[in-house]
Amino acid sequence: MHTSDQDNVPFVRVAVYPGSFDPVTNGHLDIIHRASKVFDKLVVAVLNNTSKNPLFSVEERVGLLREVTRDLPNVEIDSFRDLLINYMKKKNAHLIVRGLRAVSDFEYELQLASTNRKLCEDIETFFMTSTPQYSYLSSSIVKEIARFHGPVSDLVPPEVEQALRGKYGTGTTEC
Repeated sequence: MHTSDQDNVPFVRVAVYPGSFDPVTNGHLDIIHRASKVFDKLVVAVLNNTSKNPLFSVEERVGLLREVTRDLPNVEIDSFRDLLINYMKKKNAHLIVRGLRAVSDFEYELQLASTNRKLCEDIETFFMTSTPQYSYLSSSIVKEIARFHGPVSDLVPPEVEQALRGKYGTGTTEC
């Protein structure tokens, strides 16, 4: 917690890490752990995107995120179905955290950040680059591997691996 110049009033730096997290991967967790050290409070916000057909329901994704972040006291798990800017105002947050895996992510993320800034000039976006070991990892890749019973234990937390096996069955194909 920090203090403002006015009357030494404490203020909390609240950041929001939005995403679909379908499912949460070790790459997401890496960003969550690192961002939780930078900000006083980190809200991991699961987007309820009605135009997508997710594998896990919003409730399942929120539950999995709560399980895998239970050791992080300044991390809150929530969901939203609105414009991110509206959600940010509701949470009294001014900072968005976004992960960048590769240069190819940057153009899209820059477009989002610029749009959010246009909608609300008080909003800042902080980009965190992925740890190299997770730079290739996406939820789509994890789902594809799990769907064909491939090994995902190095890609997701154990709770998520178990949930994936519940969706796709228990067979495993090893290399």
